[in-house]
Amino acid sequence: MELTVAKKDLLKIVARMQGVAERKSTMPVLANVLLSAEGQNTLRLAATDLYLSLMGRIPAEIAKGGSVAVSAKDLFERVKMMPDGPIVITSQDNATTTLKAAGTARRYTLRGMPGDDFPPLPQPAEGSPTLALDVEVLAELISKTHFSISTDETRAHLNSALFEWEGDTVRMVTTDGHRLSKVDVKVAGRQASATMLIPLKAIQELRRLCDEMLAEGPTAQNDKGEGKKPELHITQSGASAFFQGAGTTFSVKLVDAQFPPYSQVIPANSEKIVRAPRSGLADALRAVSVAASERTGGVKLSLTKGSMRITSESPESGDGYDEIPIEYAGPNMSIGFNAKYFLDVLAAISDDEVAVGLSGELDPAVLRPAGATTTSDRQFLSVVMPMRI
Repeated sequence: MELTVAKKDLLKIVARMQGVAERKSTMPVLANVLLSAEGQNTLRLAATDLYLSLMGRIPAEIAKGGSVAVSAKDLFERVKMMPDGPIVITSQDNATTTLKAAGTARRYTLRGMPGDDFPPLPQPAEGSPTLALDVEVLAELISKTHFSISTDETRAHLNSALFEWEGDTVRMVTTDGHRLSKVDVKVAGRQASATMLIPLKAIQELRRLCDEMLAEGPTAQNDKGEGKKPELHITQSGASAFFQGAGTTFSVKLVDAQFPPYSQVIPANSEKIVRAPRSGLADALRAVSVAASERTGGVKLSLTKGSMRITSESPESGDGYDEIPIEYAGPNMSIGFNAKYFLDVLAAISDDEVAVGLSGELDPAVLRPAGATTTSDRQFLSVVMPMRI
């Protein structure tokens, strides 16, 4: 194989594949990126850990066809050190691969593997239904829910995000058993149906992909000559889901488990409503949690008319105290929470005020943007379970 590519194109796609190539696998080939020459002007790159796969194409001048698999980490580090401009890639019959900066003496040699040793990537079945979703919508779904996905890989139903598309509404729900986050977004004029459970590692890669596509900005124009928002085409086929956009295809093996019945976890009626300044509450929680127990991270919220006192106690490090003004007209009450859980939710809310719905000292809290209404195109809430302090 012999071809020439631009450094900036190669670096961007190889960097994108670092999170998919599996460095610790018992199958050495999974730590590699597959490079395949397609036709006269395209280089196809692919990485997989057998659960996630990422494939992309970049322009290239193909002098000789073929394929080779080389270490994803080594390729990335070497391409990064190349000067800007064209890079000539050649591979021998024994899979030894050379990278040379055109017009300079800089060169690297990699010990590769034959391209035929690379596992085949999953493909959607022909005719599988496909949904088109604005990248900024998927990015919003992930940014407002990713923090409450369980990191316990032995609990597959919690180590994932539920993605649902019902009619004109797309939804993402996550929970780790201590808190739950749910966001609904109306997508005008689109009617579709899908349900999939996407594992945490795939959510992390999708978040990176969305961020990169949004950073690149519009790549085409609509009929009015305006920049067209980047889209991802989502296809559910068998046990896998495929996300295609910007010349990249990301596929994931979906989780085969039953997500908890989330609607039963969300309190139907939280009659005590606290309206608090979001930044002020976050600042006070951060300050008081410094003195909280390292084991629990617990703080106590004590409510009186117009005021919230935030306290923490630690046998090892002492106590913490702060107080902020709020809108609250209910009875006096105190309730304990993990400060980090509250802070994660407050970071996901952009409104100046947050509404906290409470029922009792042993009942969960429901956090929402204070300005949200039931008719809004975007509905976000998070449920945080209380703790004994």
